[in-house]
Amino acid sequence: MNREDFLKDIYKDFFGVETKTNLEKSESKKGSQEEMTNLFERIDNLYITIESKELLKKIIEYMRKYNEKLEKVYIPFRITIEANNDQIKKELQEILFESVKYFSYVKDNKRKDISLFKIEKEINFDSGFITLNDLDGLNLEDNKVKIKFFYSLEEYLKKDEQSIFVILGKKEEINNFFLGNESLKNKYFDLYINNINPDINDIYNYVLNKVEFDKVKLLDYITATYKNDTDYVEYQNDLIKYISFNKQLPKIKESKSIDEIFSSLNELVGLKKVKKVLYELVDVINLKEKAGKNLNISEINLHMVFLGNPGTGKTTIARIVSEILYNLGYIKENKLVEVSSKDLIAEYVGQTQSKTMSVIEKSLNGVLFIDDAYTLADKGNNSYNGEAIATLIQAMENYRDKLVVIFAGYTKEMQDFLNSNSGIVSRIGYTLEFDDYTTDELTTIFDNMMNKSGFVVKEDAISYLKEIIDENKDMKNFGNARFVRNIYEKTIVKHASNVKDKKNKIILKTITKNDINTENLILK
Repeated sequence: MNREDFLKDIYKDFFGVETKTNLEKSESKKGSQEEMTNLFERIDNLYITIESKELLKKIIEYMRKYNEKLEKVYIPFRITIEANNDQIKKELQEILFESVKYFSYVKDNKRKDISLFKIEKEINFDSGFITLNDLDGLNLEDNKVKIKFFYSLEEYLKKDEQSIFVILGKKEEINNFFLGNESLKNKYFDLYINNINPDINDIYNYVLNKVEFDKVKLLDYITATYKNDTDYVEYQNDLIKYISFNKQLPKIKESKSIDEIFSSLNELVGLKKVKKVLYELVDVINLKEKAGKNLNISEINLHMVFLGNPGTGKTTIARIVSEILYNLGYIKENKLVEVSSKDLIAEYVGQTQSKTMSVIEKSLNGVLFIDDAYTLADKGNNSYNGEAIATLIQAMENYRDKLVVIFAGYTKEMQDFLNSNSGIVSRIGYTLEFDDYTTDELTTIFDNMMNKSGFVVKEDAISYLKEIIDENKDMKNFGNARFVRNIYEKTIVKHASNVKDKKNKIILKTITKNDINTENLILK
């Protein structure tokens, strides 16, 4: 009989009903029963499936029976815990570890938490209670390290050491971890504990128990904002803190329709190529949605590269892309996380992976916008940059349904960066080219800025501005709309000085050539 069949028989036996004799023996262990009651109550309060609660209780019950010599066969439990938040993972670990210690179920009571972001050169599992965390960290290692790790793990498991081995992670992490090692998973890790999220009423009652607030308004807010796949611990805590401090509910973000979003897009000056690509993207997404299974359209790769000089609207368009994808249901939050290389790369060895992963985790269910991304290029001896890129590439693959990454930067530098990195190029679905604005477009942008502030710009001011732009637009790193915004801000300051003795409202709101201010601008 092979190991798997043997374990099935054992599980079937101890998952069954205790005999009367065993019950009579166990009743004499009053302390054990009190401990079991406490542990079981904690299990009942967990947000895990009913089947998982029963399984967890039966595992602990078996520990007790083995400790009291009611069972003779030692089972080295190998457990996989699928959980979406750290609080659930922590509580499950504590319950198991306390059970292990109380019933002296392992060879020693040492506990070892192994993070795969920090794999030891010599891998050993020298504890009675072992947990494996940060499973995605293994994907950042080369094949030699992976092979060595899984070899060491299987060799350890073959020994049937008297220990408890727990693997923890989200569903995607666990699936990726065992990818290519399904036999290991099926042979040893055949006990699964799965967490669930509380429903709206659970969240409502928990929050109401912590803060005093209008019950109807609170329930309406939670009903409108809480989603079943939300990290409920973070959601609850953030909501409680906000109500406690502000004595009111957060404002609900209103989603815009596609027409409203594109209306905002069309109001932007220029960007013809970009607008065309975005319209086509929405058309493809809508076609796939309407056709359903009737058309064999592969999953749309939404990772993007934005190529363009400074001030050509890359960040503005990234925000619009976030709104479009949220409105169409491709991301679950209308969220744009803006970072640069310094937010991803750490100062010391071994910290870049975790720093980059922290940014990625904050960006999940939204859009991660990396500006000046070419600065991530691996420059010879700088292994930190390579770590950041490897982490990003793996995340782009693993979280395709939860994350959209946009790399942005100057056209030439970005092309050089992409040409040197096939890993990123192969994961890019869309490339948007942001042309420099023409002189007429830049003066229109300036005029629009002034109009929104209530000013009227005279023709002589526009003509003079065109001359300034033409004189400077060929300089290196010309700022495009940023250059114009600088002039706009300086012009308002100069205009205020020019009209300080005036009272006529028409004069106060009219911008003339004499107001155009280029002082301290970096000119050609």
